Amino acid sequence: MSNKNNQTEASVENDVIRAENIGVSFEDSKYRDDIKSLAFSIFKGRKEKKEKVWPLKDIEFTGHQGEILGIIGSNGAGKTTLSKIIAGILQQDKGNIKVDGKVTALFSFGMGFNKELTGRENVYLNGMMLGINKELINHYINDIHEFSDIGDFMDQPMKYYSSGMKARLGFSVASHLQPEVLILDEALNTGDAKFSRKAAEKMKELVKQAKMVIIVTHSLRYAERNCDRLMWIDGGHVREIGDPKEVVNNYKATVPPAPPRKKRSLELKKTETIVKNKTIVHAQNIGVSYELNTGTFWALKDVSFEIKEGEVVGIIGHNGAGKSTICKVLTNILKPDEGQIELNGETSSLLGYGTGFNAQLSGTDNIFLNAMLLGIPKRRVQDKYDEIVEFSGLRKSIDKPVKQYSSGMKSRLGFSIAAILKPDIFIIDEALSTGDMAFQQKASERIQDMMEHAKAVIIVSHSMSFVEKICTRGIWMERGQVRFDGTAEEAVAKYRESLGINKKGKNPRSKVINKGKVNEKN
Repeated sequence: MSNKNNQTEASVENDVIRAENIGVSFEDSKYRDDIKSLAFSIFKGRKEKKEKVWPLKDIEFTGHQGEILGIIGSNGAGKTTLSKIIAGILQQDKGNIKVDGKVTALFSFGMGFNKELTGRENVYLNGMMLGINKELINHYINDIHEFSDIGDFMDQPMKYYSSGMKARLGFSVASHLQPEVLILDEALNTGDAKFSRKAAEKMKELVKQAKMVIIVTHSLRYAERNCDRLMWIDGGHVREIGDPKEVVNNYKATVPPAPPRKKRSLELKKTETIVKNKTIVHAQNIGVSYELNTGTFWALKDVSFEIKEGEVVGIIGHNGAGKSTICKVLTNILKPDEGQIELNGETSSLLGYGTGFNAQLSGTDNIFLNAMLLGIPKRRVQDKYDEIVEFSGLRKSIDKPVKQYSSGMKSRLGFSIAAILKPDIFIIDEALSTGDMAFQQKASERIQDMMEHAKAVIIVSHSMSFVEKICTRGIWMERGQVRFDGTAEEAVAKYRESLGINKKGKNPRSKVINKGKVNEKN
């Protein structure tokens, strides 16, 4: 579908964005381009072969007044590059783009924040970076604080924030400071269900006052539910623009079907996972505290649980509930202030996408670097190298610097390294939040396969459907404590019930908000 032809004069007047034949290119080099690597290349006499690469080519679309436009596509399709063109961060090499309004962009969670400054200080810093005067920030600071729902953490250094808390504060700043065109590029990936609903309602308020909102996301359900139109980008081209349901269906049709499985299917019969009596993880009365400027804060308090061999455990809960903190305790990044934890096996963790990557090094170098950090011998990595690259789907980009990777590409590579190298205990903390649909399907299959040899898998996720499908058990955390521990279905059901939402993610007692319309549901 295309929306560039047969426009009336009235519709042209209501166009906020008009892009014609947009193209972006760069000189690609097979090797790293930082100064040290360049010097090394000269010393070794290695000549770099460069070619022109077009991550975006012949992009044409219009953005309309009062709409929420979603952008979907696989990792590396060009979504973030297009967002940066619209925001004026990048300049196109060909074509023309006209944006009628001031653009506010929020790229990924926490980008642009200074971790040593408090949340409040970062609000002012981000506001001024967006060109907002201090008086306007003063006017909205209390609304931003209340909407973000981070409580006393507003006046704490952001190094103590969870990724979800950064996402909530970032969205609150961007959405309250009177944006005309708001771009959210994977900015709500780590948001919990409650905040995602608040954000959706806020965006619908925004388009009545501002001009338009653009959402870049891998969540097809979120895009279909909250966007007026969807634009599907594939290989740097606009594949389709139109009705969200139609575009999502067409996009899904291009995702390769999962291969037939011999033992289990992704319609997981959890009883088929053999859970043995051997304890792999034993946490007893774990407590982790921080000395903040308002006193002692307990990120974890009296947390106790056991994980048996063969279990796939999902950890769910609000942002700031303590999920990432428990992962850091399990990987010895943090030492508990109280209690004790026992691990029976080699632990491999994937804490957020791209964690542990060196942006200047190539994907290949980062495979070896990450494996070394995990204590895996070089020979084992060499034996598995081709399998890691093949699984990640990054063969064409594996020799490029990781700084050129999209967040989804980092997610794919990180998961591939950790999963292919077969750890005893595999911890995944929101590491698949930016993965596209095809890779999430592959990752689900791989997690299932890992149970042939891994002792346990622990997954932190805000995707309730993912936890229900993959996990044999669920632990719901709230305010640093275990609220419920049982089957994945029970844990998800109780968590959803606490939010007042049904299985489809809707609140039956709330207002039903549909594309541009608000109706009271009887």
